Amino acid sequence: QVQLVESGGGLVQPGGSLTLSCAASGNIFSRYGMAWYRQAPGRQREWVASLASGGAYNYAGAVQGRFSVSRDTAKNMAYLQMNNLKPDDTAVYYCNAGQVVGEYRKYWGQGTQVTVSS
Repeated sequence: QVQLVESGGGLVQPGGSLTLSCAASGNIFSRYGMAWYRQAPGRQREWVASLASGGAYNYAGAVQGRFSVSRDTAKNMAYLQMNNLKPDDTAVYYCNAGQVVGEYRKYWGQGTQVTVSS
């Protein structure tokens, strides 16, 4: 069983930056792709960004050009660099990795809160 633990969330002003981290208990990021999702209060969970095992990445339109996903397979870590944050980016952010099972991948982290507010 792989465990994923997100960190790096917090309160930031509009226009600010944060880097989220996702630590895996096993060597999962070199074997499988991963994705970041977020869920705001009263809204459904939405996809933010993906990083395939081969290195290809994709971003949701709302974050394109502002967010960047990366990984360090030697450290079993994945990251989401978030720049020019907006109030609409406020949400709990989740790391999702492993084999594809249905719509998502197998393993989820517990989430980390990001709040963008002045």
